Amino acid sequence: MSISLTRYLVEQQRAEGHIPSELRLLLEVVARACKSISQAVNKGALGDVLGTAGSENVQGEVQKKLDIIANDVLIEANEWGGHLAAMASEEMDTIHVVPNRYPQGEYLLMFDPLDGSSNIDVNVSIGTIFSVLKKTDASKGVSEDDFLQAGMHQVAAGYCVYGPQTTLVLTVGDGVAMFTLDREQGSFVLTQENVRIPADTKEFAINMSNMRHWDEPVKRYIDECLQGEEGPRGKNFNMRWIASMVADVHRIMTRGGVFMYPWDKREPNKPGKLRLMYEANPMSWLVEQAGGTATNGRQRILEIQPTQLHERVSVILGSKNEVDRVTSYHLKG
Repeated sequence: MSISLTRYLVEQQRAEGHIPSELRLLLEVVARACKSISQAVNKGALGDVLGTAGSENVQGEVQKKLDIIANDVLIEANEWGGHLAAMASEEMDTIHVVPNRYPQGEYLLMFDPLDGSSNIDVNVSIGTIFSVLKKTDASKGVSEDDFLQAGMHQVAAGYCVYGPQTTLVLTVGDGVAMFTLDREQGSFVLTQENVRIPADTKEFAINMSNMRHWDEPVKRYIDECLQGEEGPRGKNFNMRWIASMVADVHRIMTRGGVFMYPWDKREPNKPGKLRLMYEANPMSWLVEQAGGTATNGRQRILEIQPTQLHERVSVILGSKNEVDRVTSYHLKG
């Protein structure tokens, strides 16, 4: 008998006591929003959703039409339910406080509404990444400061990848579960529980075109991988790079590997390119819950104390033994 996302969450709430009912309802709303985004993505040119929107986000990146559509879908789906105090998105300058006409909850939702935007128009897998925190201050009102919590304080995190199948990957702190969208039923169905990332791997994911800008520890690691069986690693590696974090991480969750988007010399004052709050924290918690590791080269990502909403970070995550090796090279440097 197939287990729906709703049933899975109810059982987490009832038997395990892992999640309160308010969080369960919030996650169901997020999942419904992902279904709507999936439908828009699937229509592509037929729905006039391809191409740029002629605007830029807070990071100065050109927005795609689907970036804005996905952002609006998530806000409209979640603001009236009574579970949230506020939301924050990679596509918005500041937080979106739940309007006064709706009841306010105690949770904070952060999301990258459509990760991998450069892949939209070429029909390559993209996705939505989300993270849930609990407001620590009991007082009324909410500010950006409420969001500035280390990733270890997340109460739920996940992503939805829009590929040949639409797959929702979720953790509430009790391992990682995968759900596949059954379009005939219209619901997400549990297809894998207790996802585990192999500790060893022969695959790495990195943008090789940036090699000349990398720091020495990253150059050393990749150089050793490229030397294959004759080199110090004694085995041949494959490189994979989709340029969509959600798709690259999903491959690692499925069969192992190491994903790297490190600091480089092009913008030396920025710690990295990926966003700590919307991308690195949720993905790092998912990876850790599946037995992997995630660091910025020197520190566990989930222990980083954010100082601003759109903070960036260097990311190395995936199979434990490989991440530990890259991290050790940084710590020796």
